[in-house]
Amino acid sequence: MVREAVIDDCPQILDLIQELADYEKEPDAVRNTVEDLEQHLFADSPQAFAHVAEDETGAIVGIAIWYLTYSTWEGRHGIHLEDLYVRANQRGLGTGKALLSTLARICVERGYKRLEWQVLDWNEPAIKFYDSLGAGSLDGWTTRRLDGDALQSLGSQGAK
Repeated sequence: MVREAVIDDCPQILDLIQELADYEKEPDAVRNTVEDLEQHLFADSPQAFAHVAEDETGAIVGIAIWYLTYSTWEGRHGIHLEDLYVRANQRGLGTGKALLSTLARICVERGYKRLEWQVLDWNEPAIKFYDSLGAGSLDGWTTRRLDGDALQSLGSQGAK
């Protein structure tokens, strides 16, 4: 199940952020704190947002942390996915797709034109996963984008 994060999720979200840093070979890079997450995700006017995926026991097994962008060419907002992370034992079960589908659905419902993110060049499993969703690579960049038919398709499948 995918849902919007609530303030009580912040300790588990931080744990997953640290797991992501470990996976990306940057174990000492995380400076974030539970208090930072509470402030940034749940202030009166948050500028960052989070969705979580839970397993059948209610444990958080995946996160999507994102914020709004704006395209001057499109004249519309979009979503930049800052972090997508799914625990290793949950990969291949549809958790990542459910999180991305939820964000794509938000784009479709709100008229946003882009869902973008970066992926490390060496993260071949993630690149293959993103390719399978129809996300294209921008020349010279590792930013990924869902738009047009691929965004519409994934967004119409989004978990509710």
